[in-house]
Parts: sequence; structure tokens; C-alpha cells
Amino acid sequence: MSSTKDNEPVERPRIVIIGGGFGGLATARALANDLVDVTLIDRRNYHLFQPLLYQVATGELSPANIASPLRAIVRRQRNCTILLAEVQGVDVEAREVQLADGERVVFDALIVAAGASHSYFGHEEWAQHAPGLKTVEDATTIRARLLAAFERAERTASAELCRELLTFVIVGAGPTGIELAGAISEVAHYALRQDFRHIDPTDATIFVVEAGPRALSAFPEDFDPVIRSALDRLEVTLLPKTRVTDITAEGVRVECEGESRWLGSRTVLWAAGVQASPLGRELAEACGCDVDRAGRVIVEADLTVSNHPEIFVIGDLASVTVGDHRLPGLAPVAMQQGQFVAQVLRARIQGDSPRERFEYRDRGNLAVIGRYSAVAVIGSRRWSGFLAWLVWIFIHLMEITQFRNRLLVLVQWGWTFFTRDRSARLITNSRVSSERSVSEPEPSTAKSG
Repeated sequence: MSSTKDNEPVERPRIVIIGGGFGGLATARALANDLVDVTLIDRRNYHLFQPLLYQVATGELSPANIASPLRAIVRRQRNCTILLAEVQGVDVEAREVQLADGERVVFDALIVAAGASHSYFGHEEWAQHAPGLKTVEDATTIRARLLAAFERAERTASAELCRELLTFVIVGAGPTGIELAGAISEVAHYALRQDFRHIDPTDATIFVVEAGPRALSAFPEDFDPVIRSALDRLEVTLLPKTRVTDITAEGVRVECEGESRWLGSRTVLWAAGVQASPLGRELAEACGCDVDRAGRVIVEADLTVSNHPEIFVIGDLASVTVGDHRLPGLAPVAMQQGQFVAQVLRARIQGDSPRERFEYRDRGNLAVIGRYSAVAVIGSRRWSGFLAWLVWIFIHLMEITQFRNRLLVLVQWGWTFFTRDRSARLITNSRVSSERSVSEPEPSTAKSG
């Protein structure tokens, strides 16, 4: 409660935020000094720095290096309460958030930043064979599959099976796919090079399958020769204009210019698409607004939903169009949206006229392609190679939420830089590590195409 000038108590606005990602956390922190009560709801008790998840998946970093407890982040923010809970729905008319355990949280303003998950374009059966990379659980599953592939190859007597185990296929040539490919190459050619007695990890084959004509299509075409050169150096094979038609436990069937091809692989990773949280469609139905093909809520210019100025949608869950293009699902976009929403709420509370339109300030685009190589576009400046790699390191290091984690990541990066060792090479997924012995050849039902 707060007081008026006549010391009469007044109700403080109740701001509820669903999701502790970049957008939700940015909103909460931006309201730290306002006379509001903020409730941040998330089903996990930590904020995850997703841009470095691929380094957890390839054993360079541990999950704790890139995750920070939400309560620790807002420890000194007295107007913020954290609820560890699963959101079941939103009662728009009653202005209540419904939790899975039956509790209801009342709000005066609601910010929905529930994020997104993987999209398999209608082929959900592929998920069991090709995990995506969105959560810590995803990263540790991929790490287990990656390392277990080498372990199984060490034990098999079948040359064909060994070849399939040492073949890695990544679907999608965006930043996540390219970063994963480069990191897997580093693991095979350096981190594991001398660790096995019966196989040579450098025999690993890495494919990146891309439906479009280019890798890293968000970057200017001028970078294409640089990207190609970096992938060649890493011994990564890019398959552009190639569409996945089937994924099984034994590999991937792809199609390029009408010709079908079979890629035998026991490790397939998905980096091709995202699907908004189901909460987006539920909210849209309740509010009478639309969603796009990926399930993102189409919001107004001020990030509110139609006819409900008290409800905002931001981050990966929001479909925001500027000019003739939709804003990408990137951390800087979500963070700026969170700060914008905080400004709008502050203006409303103070009786001022809030900004009517969210305007994104593009601070650049970066992607790393293995050791010493990256591409960067910041304003009118373009870099590639070693300089872009240094820029990538600096910016990502500064964006990590807590100083402790920045220091841990810096130390770990330094160790990896000088030794090429990846100390977090742990197989912690019991299901993957307990797969049956492959000392004898396995029957193959796949036919080459």
C-alpha cells in the first residue's frame, strides 16, 4: 500500500508478469523504483541466457554458468514477488491469472512473456529423434546424445554403424544451427581427439540442412563467402535448398531439387523453427484477437492486445510488424519491449500520456562460426572473422545477467581458448547413457536414396 498527501492509503497497481525470460525480467527490473506491486510467475526458478545454450550442449559451459536464480536477481527489489508456478490460463474478464494448482493471481496490468518452443512443422513425431535447443533440459539431452555417440562408436564392431554414429545432422542453418555445427566440429577435432583408442573422432561428419538458399539468411549476402569459408575450415557440409522429408532413429531423408537422399545418422539436432507457447492462442481466443502461423499473438503498436489495454504481450510470443517485416525473436527485442511496457505503465500511473508505438532500436546482429570466426552487423558497420569474434565475445559477456556468471563464463572461455578442452563433457541423461550395447551390428531398415 502507498499513501496520498493526506495520508489516506491507496491501492498500489498490481502488475503480473508471466515468464522470467529476457522480456519479462526486463519489465520487472524497469519497474523497480515505481509504486507498484510486481508478481513474476515462471515454472522455473531461474533466468536462462539462451544465446549460450549451445555451449552447454557441446560441453564448454555448465548450465549454472548461464542460469541465474530469479530470486537472487530481484533480491533487492522490494516491490517484486516471485512465484514458482505453472500458468494454466488467463481469465480476461475477472483479470486473474489461473495457476495449475488452482490458485488465482489478480492483476491490474498483465504482461505475457511466455516465450516459444520448437516447431516441427506438423511432424511432432520427429521430436523424439531430433531434439531442439530451448531449455537447459534440451541442452543436457543434446550433450548426452552427442557424447554417447562417440562412446557407442568406440564399442561397435560394425563399420557402417560407426559411420552413422559419427555423422551429425543439424536441421536449420540459422545462428543456432551454425553455432552448434561449429562447436561439434571443435569437440570432434580437438576436445576428443586423443580420448579414444578404437575410433578417430576427427572422422566425424557434420551436415547442416537448410531449406533456404543460404546459411545465416538474416545477414547480408556479402557475408556468404566468409560463412562458406569458415564452414569449410570446420569441415562442416552445408546442404542449402534441401528439405527434410522424414527423420527416424537411424537418420534423415532429405530432398533437394526433386532428388531424395538418405543421411544415415544417430544424432540429429533440430534448429529449424519455433512455435509460440500455447498460452498465446488461449489468450488470443479469450481476447478476440488473432495469431500468426507460428502461434504468436498479433499485438497493437503499443504491444497491447485488441480491446484490452491492460494486457501486453512481448518477446517470442508477440508478433510485431515494423514496416514490411516482423521483428525477430531475439533477446534485444524482448528486452526493449519489456522496458517500453514499463514506461507505458509508469506514464499511466502518473497520469501522463504514454508512448503510443513501440520502436525497436536495432543494435546489430551477431553469429559465431567456430573458433576465431564470426559475422557481425552493428549499424552501418560490418565485421567478419577474428574481429567479429571478439565483438561477439564482448557483447555476450556483457549481456549475461549476473556478474558472478560473467566471471565464470570468462574463466571457462579462457580455459577453452588456451587448452581447447571442454570440461563440462558429462553424460547426465540416464536414458541416453543406458542404451543397449552396440558391440554387434544393428539391423538397418533405412535405404539409401
